[in-house]
Amino acid sequence: MFKTNVICVKSCKTVNTIGILLYRSYTSDFAFVPKCEPVEDRDLLMLKGFINSHSNMCILTGAGVSTESGIPDYRSEGVGLYARSNRRPVLYKDFCNSAEIRRRYWARNYIGWPRFSSVKANSVHEILKKLEDHNKIRCIVTQNVDNLHTKAGSKKVIELHGTAFKVMCLSCNERICRYQLQEILDRMNPNMTGTSEMIRPDGDVDISQEQVERFKIPSCENCGGVLKPDMIFFGDNVPRQIVESVRYNVEQSDSLLILGTTLTTFSGYRIALQASHAKKPIAIVNIGKTRADYLAEIKVEGRCGDILSRIYSMINQHAECMEC
Repeated sequence: MFKTNVICVKSCKTVNTIGILLYRSYTSDFAFVPKCEPVEDRDLLMLKGFINSHSNMCILTGAGVSTESGIPDYRSEGVGLYARSNRRPVLYKDFCNSAEIRRRYWARNYIGWPRFSSVKANSVHEILKKLEDHNKIRCIVTQNVDNLHTKAGSKKVIELHGTAFKVMCLSCNERICRYQLQEILDRMNPNMTGTSEMIRPDGDVDISQEQVERFKIPSCENCGGVLKPDMIFFGDNVPRQIVESVRYNVEQSDSLLILGTTLTTFSGYRIALQASHAKKPIAIVNIGKTRADYLAEIKVEGRCGDILSRIYSMINQHAECMEC
């Protein structure tokens, strides 16, 4: 039912202490998080009531969750990739049709991978893991390809746009771990060096044309075909089985909580439409407007980590009082 990454992720120690969960220090300085106004207590209480009153939630997360770990998004005003650069993501058809574009993509991805793959989960991912442990969450549908929900320990994850942590063959559909490909690229390019100054949402970085031209990329060891990250490029379609899995889980859930996404892409917006059509209550947490604001019964503007941490703290305090 759920598409999860298990072969590419090192085991992580479970965080048992709520104090550690809420006040742990993270390496990100929120450089890629847009500015926002403080959240009012009444909005927090409404969202707390939403979470308390539902026990089978479908969670939809977007890039606004990963920005708090130091991964930029594409569209945020002032801090997103489009605001800081004229670079645009590789299109699916261009990747498939051009060996030169594939070489450039993998060369830059190779340099960016050590940093991208080492990014840590943040408080949002860990609180969702806690809610999952308490049987509040049916599934987490993420538009992100960074594996952070899995790093946090969540099991019920559907990767709507695939994952950067796996590599697939376009011919035979063979899949290997991205760490394994990095080892192959290391052997094929022993003199390739570089550092990543500007990380992108998919791990891409800037390098020189000279570095690109001398970079060597492998073919599929199974059939000799073209290797591609196992994620949805711009212009590609979400696989039908993933679409149907999401639809089923939305229909079987009792609500939809949307975190950190404007729902600009239809693949995400469609989930909000499905929930609305199925008469599931919708709550949204995001900095700025989203495409589905008109469908939500609750909309809270602010940083997801701040809001969820404060709500989770209130829920925990209430539980402790009930035990007294």
